[in-house]
Amino acid sequence: MPLRICLVTPHAWTVPHDTNEHVAGVADALRARSHDVVVLAPSSRSADLLAGRRALQAGELQGVVAVSRAVPVSPRSAVGIPVGVRANVATALRLGGFDVVHGFDPGLPGLAYVALLEAETTTAATFVDPERLSYPPRRNLRDRLLARVDHLVATGENVAQRAAERFPGSYTVVPAGVDLERFSPRPKADVVVIETSVGALPVVRAALRALRALDGWEAVLVRTARLAARPSIPLGLRDRVHIRTAVSGGARAEILNDAAIVVPSPDGLRRLRVEASAAGCAVVDPPGVVAQPELAAAGLLRFAEDARARERDGAARRASVADAGFDDVAERLEALYTEAQGRKRRPRPPATEPLADREWIVADLHMHTNHSHDCSIEPGALVEHAEDEGLGAIAVTDHNVFEGALETAGLARGRDLVVIPGEEVKTDRDGEVIGLFLREEIPRGMSFADTVAAIREQEGVVYVPHPFDRMHAIPAPATLHRHLPEIDVLEVYNARLLFDTYNDEALRFARKYGLLMGAGSDAHVLQGVGTGALRMRRFDGPEEFLLSLRTATVLRRPKSLAYLQSLKWVAQVRDRVGSGS
Repeated sequence: MPLRICLVTPHAWTVPHDTNEHVAGVADALRARSHDVVVLAPSSRSADLLAGRRALQAGELQGVVAVSRAVPVSPRSAVGIPVGVRANVATALRLGGFDVVHGFDPGLPGLAYVALLEAETTTAATFVDPERLSYPPRRNLRDRLLARVDHLVATGENVAQRAAERFPGSYTVVPAGVDLERFSPRPKADVVVIETSVGALPVVRAALRALRALDGWEAVLVRTARLAARPSIPLGLRDRVHIRTAVSGGARAEILNDAAIVVPSPDGLRRLRVEASAAGCAVVDPPGVVAQPELAAAGLLRFAEDARARERDGAARRASVADAGFDDVAERLEALYTEAQGRKRRPRPPATEPLADREWIVADLHMHTNHSHDCSIEPGALVEHAEDEGLGAIAVTDHNVFEGALETAGLARGRDLVVIPGEEVKTDRDGEVIGLFLREEIPRGMSFADTVAAIREQEGVVYVPHPFDRMHAIPAPATLHRHLPEIDVLEVYNARLLFDTYNDEALRFARKYGLLMGAGSDAHVLQGVGTGALRMRRFDGPEEFLLSLRTATVLRRPKSLAYLQSLKWVAQVRDRVGSGS
C-alpha cells in the first residue's frame, strides 16, 4: 500500500552533504516504489525559504520543503533548537498527513530531532554520521527521543555501534546506498583517483611518489569537501596530475567511472569507497595506512603493474555492492515501515457499548497498604475510606508483596466496592510492572519479560505504571517497544508524579500505539486515595475490566504533592518511632 512519507534532514539542502545524498537517493527510490515522499530540510537560500513558507501557508507539501534556515551543527554542539524551527516542523507534520516520519542524524540539534519528537505516527531514525551524536546532552532527553522512535537504523555496523553508545537499542543496518546506474563501470583509463584531505596529506604524498615510477599513468586529486587541503604537486608530475573538486555525486561519477584505481582518504568521504566499488575501480585502502602511508604507495604500484589483479579487485568490489543500491535500501525501509505500522493496535470504538447496562463507577487502579515498606495505610481503613470517597473499585498494588491485596479484598467481600488484587513487581533493570487480578505473589528481581510471563501464567492483566517517570527506575524505551503486544494497560495518569510532563508522555505513547489507558493515585496515605482514577463501567473479572477500559475516561483530581508526601513521611517516622519504643 502506498505510504505518504516524510524524510527529515538537519543539514542544509543547498550544501552537498553525505547524509543529504543518502536522503535524496532514498527519496527517489521510495518514489519509484509508488510512495509519496516529502523531504523537510533547512536551507541557506532565501528563495527556498520563501517557497517553503508559501507551501506551509497553502498546506501543500511536495518534493523538498525548506522549513528553516540551517541551524549551526558542530559535532559537539549542545545548543538548543530555536522555537521558530520547532513551530515550523510541527506545522509541516500536522498539515502533511504523513504515514511515516523518518529523521536522519537525529543526534544533532536540528530538524530531524524535532520531527521525531513531534511526530504522532510511525517513526524511524537513521544514523549516518557517527561523529554527529552529541545531542541532546542529557540522557533523559535521549530516552524521550528513543521512546518515540519505532525503528533505529544505521548505515553500517560501525555506525550502529557508535550510535548505540549514546542511543541504546536494536539497530537495523542498511547500506549507505549508491546509485548503481550513475556509478557504472566504463572502459578504464590509466588514471588513479587520490582523495585529498587534511588528515590524508601523507597518504597523498606517498601515492604521488609512487606515480613517478608509473609511466603513462595520470592522477586526479579529488577534493570531496570544498575546504579540503590542496597538497603541493612535484614539478615533475604537474603535467600528469590534475586537481578536481567533486562535492556532488554527479561530479564524482564522471571521475570514478573512467578511473582504474582509487586511493580514498582515511578521514575523507565515507561514501567514496562505495561509489568507487560501484564504478568497478580497484580500491587501495590497506589497514594501518595512517601510520604507514607507504602502504598506499605499495598498493597503488601493485594494481598499476598488474592489470589482472586490478580487474579482479574492481569486479569483486562491483559485485559486493550489487545489493547496496538505493533500491535495496528503499525495499528494506519499506519493510520496516510496514512492520512498525502493524504494531499499532488502533482499536476502534465498539459500535455498541458492551457494558452499556452497567452503572458508571470511579476506579483507582494503583495504591498501597501497610504491607508495602513505604506505606502505613491499614487495609480496613482503606476499604472504609474508598467507600467514603465514592469509589466503586480500587486496585491494591503493594510493592513486591501480595498479602495486602488479599487482605483488602477479603475485607471488601459483600460490599459494593470492587477490590482488584494486584502487585507492583520490581524487575531486575526495567522498573516495575503491575499485575492485576492475581492469585499469588510474584517474586521481584526477574526480567521484564519473565515478570510479564508470570502475570500471564495467572491469567492476570499486565499494567505498566508511570512508564516515563524518570525520577525513578522505568522500562528502557527498547523494552517498551519490544513488549508492546504484551502490555494490556499503560498508566497515563499517576497523581504522585513530580512532573506532569511524564504523564503527558505516557498519554502520547498510549495514543500512538492504541494501548488501553489506566490511571491511579499511587496513594501511600489515605488522603491521596482517588486523586487519580478512571470513570468506567462496573465490571466483573479481568475480561469485563478490559472491555470497560475501552470506554473509560481519565479523571485527574490532584492534591498538593508536597502535602501528600509530607503526610507519608510523618506516617513513616511515626511507625519507626513506634516500632522502636
